[in-house]
Amino acid sequence: MPYHPQEIISTFQMDTALKRKIVHQLPKEKLVKMLEQMALTRYFEENAENLYTRGLVHGTMHLSIGMEASPVGSIAAIEKDDYIIHHHRGHGHTIAKGADLVRMVAEFIGKEAGYCRGRGGSMHIADIESGNLGATGVVAAGIPTAVGIGLALQMKRSKRVLLSFFGDGASNEGEFHESLNMASIWKLPIVFIVDNNQYGMSMASEKSMNIDHISQRACAYNIPGVSVDGNDVIAVYHAVSEAVQRARKGEGITLVENITYRWRGHSKSDRNLYRTDEEIKEWQKLDPIVRFADFLIEEKILTKEEVEQIKQKAFNDIKEAAEAALALPEPSPENMEEEVYAP
Repeated sequence: MPYHPQEIISTFQMDTALKRKIVHQLPKEKLVKMLEQMALTRYFEENAENLYTRGLVHGTMHLSIGMEASPVGSIAAIEKDDYIIHHHRGHGHTIAKGADLVRMVAEFIGKEAGYCRGRGGSMHIADIESGNLGATGVVAAGIPTAVGIGLALQMKRSKRVLLSFFGDGASNEGEFHESLNMASIWKLPIVFIVDNNQYGMSMASEKSMNIDHISQRACAYNIPGVSVDGNDVIAVYHAVSEAVQRARKGEGITLVENITYRWRGHSKSDRNLYRTDEEIKEWQKLDPIVRFADFLIEEKILTKEEVEQIKQKAFNDIKEAAEAALALPEPSPENMEEEVYAP
C-alpha cells in the first residue's frame, strides 16, 4: 500500500510554531493569492472534466485534483522572472506562474488563440513570457532539458533559478540520475521537485523502488534531499524557499519531494482498478485547499466569509474563461502546416 494519510501527518507534519511564524510573516495578499491559485486549479480541472465529457477536448488529459499545494507552494517561493519546467500534469503549475485563463482554456480545446495555437493541448501548455517553459509528454524528458536551462543561466551569470517538476515515476528513469549527477557536479541553479502522487500509470511507487522516500536518492549526488507533506502549501513553500536560496547563492541543486495524492486516475482512460474507493476517500480528508483555508481562518488572517468570496471568485473566473474560450474561432486550415518542422 502507498502512504496512509495519517502516516503523512505523523511523519512529515510541519512544526506548528514554524508554520505560524511563516504565515504571519507573509503579506496577506500573498496568502490570498496562494489560496486563490489553488482554487483556480481545482475549478479549472473540474471544468476540463466537464468539457471532456461533452466531447470538446480531444485526446486525453492528466488531472492533478488533490495535488494543488505542490505547484502553488513551490512557485510562490520564486520570483516573477524565475523559470519553471513542468510535466504532463501541469495545469496547476501553469496557473501558479500567472497564466491567462482564457488562453489556457483555449489551448485545452484546440483554439487558435491558445498559448500554443491549440497545437499543444493539455500536456504542452507553455508561456515563455511568464517564465513557464512548458512540458513534454515523455516521462522524465524535461529533467535533462532543465540541466541545459540551468547551465545557460549559470553561463550568463544570471541570478535566476529554475524549478524542474516531475513525477515519482520519472525518478526511476535514467534521465533523472544522469541529470542530477551532472547538475550536482556543476552546481547549477535548479531545484528538482518530485510531485510524488504515489502512483505511476497504474502501480504504487513502493512497488517500483526499494527506498522509503524518493528524497533519499539525493545522497548519491551529495546534495540536500527533503520530503515534505505535499498537501500542506506552507510546508511546500518553506522547503522550496530554502532550496531556492541555496540555488541562487550558487550552492547548487536540491531534491524536494512533495508527497501528495491524485484523486483522479492517471488519465481519462484510467479506471482506477489498482486502488480502492476507501483509499481515495481517506486522502480526500487531507484536501490541501480545505487545510490551508482552515489554517488561515484559525490564525485569524481570513474570515470564513473571505474564504468563500475567494473561492467563489475563482469559480466565476474559470466559468467566464471557459465561456470566452468556447466563443473563440476555430483554427484555420490555411496555416495548418506552420510550425511543422519535418521536411
